[in-house]
Amino acid sequence: MPPRRPAAAPKGPRQGRQRQPVARPTDALPTTPRSVPSSTRPNAAARTMLRRLVQGEAPPTQAMSIVERLAGSPYANPMIHVGGPDASARKALDFALNLAETMFRYGAGALEVESSIIAVTAAFGLDHIEVDITNQSVVINYSARDQTPTTVLRVVRSWTNNYAGLTAIHRLVSDIADGGVSRTEAAQRLDEIIHRPKPFPRWMVTGAFGIFAAAIVAFVGGSPLASLIGFASCILVDLVSRKLGEWRVPEFFSVATSSALVTLIALLFWWLHVPISPALVVVGGILLLLPTGRLVSATQDAINGFPVTAAGRFLSAVLVFAALVAGIAVALVAGAALGIPELEVLESSGSRYPWPVVAVLTFVAVAMICVAEQTDVKLVIPTSLVAVAGYLLMISAMTAGVGYRLAPALAAILIGALSRVVALRLGAPQLVVAVPAVLFLYPGLTIFRSMYMLTIDSEVASDGAFGLFNALTIVLAVAAGVVLGDNLARPFTRKLSSNERQRNRRR
Repeated sequence: MPPRRPAAAPKGPRQGRQRQPVARPTDALPTTPRSVPSSTRPNAAARTMLRRLVQGEAPPTQAMSIVERLAGSPYANPMIHVGGPDASARKALDFALNLAETMFRYGAGALEVESSIIAVTAAFGLDHIEVDITNQSVVINYSARDQTPTTVLRVVRSWTNNYAGLTAIHRLVSDIADGGVSRTEAAQRLDEIIHRPKPFPRWMVTGAFGIFAAAIVAFVGGSPLASLIGFASCILVDLVSRKLGEWRVPEFFSVATSSALVTLIALLFWWLHVPISPALVVVGGILLLLPTGRLVSATQDAINGFPVTAAGRFLSAVLVFAALVAGIAVALVAGAALGIPELEVLESSGSRYPWPVVAVLTFVAVAMICVAEQTDVKLVIPTSLVAVAGYLLMISAMTAGVGYRLAPALAAILIGALSRVVALRLGAPQLVVAVPAVLFLYPGLTIFRSMYMLTIDSEVASDGAFGLFNALTIVLAVAAGVVLGDNLARPFTRKLSSNERQRNRRR
């Protein structure tokens, strides 16, 4: 393996050339000394200072090195080849494309994908790299000096839940950036990650959906019977969604069908005079269908300077949100046509359990979401504890008089900051911890109530529109809070980033 050097090696002070003494004939006349008299030196210093004060800033002479984009990321200062790339640069580009495609499929954000590509290509000696990322495509251009430029493109057409695989890719990129993995070994490890079975079987994921719904129904104030109905209905919804996915039904119609099904089941139990609150039963299913990870990734991409990717993800998330509310509306209209009596959607007594019990319910719900998202096993408990910390801050803020819209945002900021700390300590991306931990903050009950007012009760349609706007505001505030917490924690986690790099070097 060729020797390596750090990407940003400090340069020593430049040594000026020493003037060689010139021989002077012995019969030459005396010359005037070239040294400046000491009386004129202060004037020279003053002129230099004045010139610096009045002279404008010098324009940049060259573009910023793309490796500098890694500043603040876990892959800062990667080790690169001194002698440049090997003869098979195209193979390195293909590996970077496969890596980027896999990360996108597993739910990574645009900034993380770009940082990984830069770190990998720099470690393999490809200096002159440009990366362009859109919502579902990656373009890499390699234009070495005195060589024909090479451009490769990859379009991502499928997605899956595999946070454990995303964590493994994060560790692989860290090892490559530390200089301990060759390109051949890196390709083998990536292939193993792609073909590695997910940590939890499908039946366990289906059960996790039901347990999550039961815990969330109890979280918002539902009775044990309502939690049981939520458990059964969400398992049925997951089975239906899986079958629709096998039939290649578009996501919009799949989400609309699932939300209509969970709403109609709750209305039917209400029609049969089962002592439950249908609105609370529907909440668990609504939270499962919300595009949480997509919203957080889109907000992160917009803030980090990827407007095209953010616009595509926001549009996709808005379509899923529209499908969600459309399914609720269809179920409510169908229920009214069947003669189901009107609901008391404005009635809300809050949680019937004390806050320690609700904290345990939050822990269980987030742990089940980790199972559903195929999170690495060792991250399940830390992620759940981060969510409990966010819940405690939220109830403390609401007790102190903070509004119902600001309190979830504050909790999301704390969750975003703690997620970065936990992710760096356990060698995982921040998104893997943050997305499951914030799911309980989303206003599923407000969404259902607003849609009921808009669909059934025309006298309060304006209240329904206002409630839907408030729900969307809270959703965006939570997503932005996660990104803000991540950025606020960066200055305080630089030591953790270096510790992670040192752990990788010892492997």
